[in-house]
Amino acid sequence: MKMSTLLFTAILFIDAAAHAQVAPDPVLSAEINKIKAVDNHTHVSKVVVAGESDRDFDALPCDIIEGGSDTLAARADNPQFMQAWRSMYGYKYDDRAPEHIKELVATREKVMQEQGDRFPAWVLDQLGIEYMLANRVAMGRGLTPPRFLWVPFDDALMSPLNSDSLAGTPDKKVFYGQEAKILNTYVSQAGLAAIPATLDDYIVKVITPTLEAQKKAGAPAIKFEAAYLRPLNFGPPSPADAQAKAQEIYGRYAKSGKASRAEVLEVQNYLFREIASQAGRLGLAVHIHTGQGCGNYFDLAGSRPTELESILDDPSLRKTNFVLLHGGAGPYTHEVAVLMSKPNVYADFSEQDALIPSRALSAVIREWLEWYPEKVLYGTDLAPGAPQQDWDVIGYSTNLTARRALAIALTGMINDGEITGPRALDLARMVLRDNAMKLYGLKE
Repeated sequence: MKMSTLLFTAILFIDAAAHAQVAPDPVLSAEINKIKAVDNHTHVSKVVVAGESDRDFDALPCDIIEGGSDTLAARADNPQFMQAWRSMYGYKYDDRAPEHIKELVATREKVMQEQGDRFPAWVLDQLGIEYMLANRVAMGRGLTPPRFLWVPFDDALMSPLNSDSLAGTPDKKVFYGQEAKILNTYVSQAGLAAIPATLDDYIVKVITPTLEAQKKAGAPAIKFEAAYLRPLNFGPPSPADAQAKAQEIYGRYAKSGKASRAEVLEVQNYLFREIASQAGRLGLAVHIHTGQGCGNYFDLAGSRPTELESILDDPSLRKTNFVLLHGGAGPYTHEVAVLMSKPNVYADFSEQDALIPSRALSAVIREWLEWYPEKVLYGTDLAPGAPQQDWDVIGYSTNLTARRALAIALTGMINDGEITGPRALDLARMVLRDNAMKLYGLKE
């Protein structure tokens, strides 16, 4: 028994060591780096003038809540950030001395001035990205189609009632305040002074025109950050009395008063399905945050992708495509691999390429490719930061991590006889470009 245990342990060790030593095939890597990608998920910044700021990069920006801990890969000393400085701005130092960082920032500002409104597109050229989906409250200077495509936030549309009963943590209290501001904007844009008195009127006069306006503005998808606000379980599919209950609750609290947690969730559950159904009618994919989130109060269990099964299995929503953003980053990536078996479910690995290094990410990508390669999407989740680590530098680093991870995953599959070299390149194109082109109907 002891010898068997030792032998089994030795086999496991050898197998793990062999897996860890897989290096990306250099020829395959070179080809992967040539592919013009479609970035499925970003918080790209607009071009601003001196003294101007950009706060439209996220509906629920993490910098307005108590900050959490950065993973090792996301910390400022990640060598890939310095690699980005060298490649994009000619940084010539091997350190981060304050005077050298000051020089870097000055060089970057000079490039931004020279490029003007074309700076965002210039960054895309450096990263080998053709199209970028921009998750923003509103677009702005430099973020013009066809290369930049707007993905607006629509959590506010499912939150017309006072949500104090759901704001159980400091983060949620702040975030629901943000959603109230966005909803006020949508109501105003619909030509109303306040939300209508009945749920039917709210749907017809606020939700429908808002979604139609977003589609008309060129949006290929809409975004939900619901996991920051509540659990992703939106209740059973279409209970017979759901509409009547939601109408009664809405009518009671639309103008004043505070509904209970259960009542607010009842209305949100109904409205989420309504929004998702209309999105499908309009050809808008529905993006949903899954997995790890920012802040020290984030409800990880509530962000579990399988919480969405009642939505993903709802026959009335089969015409709506759902994209599980971040692919359940953290503990839920295995669940996502199987959820992609559903005909209208896709996933990207955005944020994962910011939180973990290529070696770890390659295992996630390989598992997904071995399940449903047609459903896997590339994304960076790049976002604003300090000048020396702003969205362009983060984008360079996450792009580098993602492409290398993809190369490692495919090389391992080739080595194990699962695919051929030509098939590996086909899969790389699918992940980086073709799957998104098909999903969103983008033009070559």
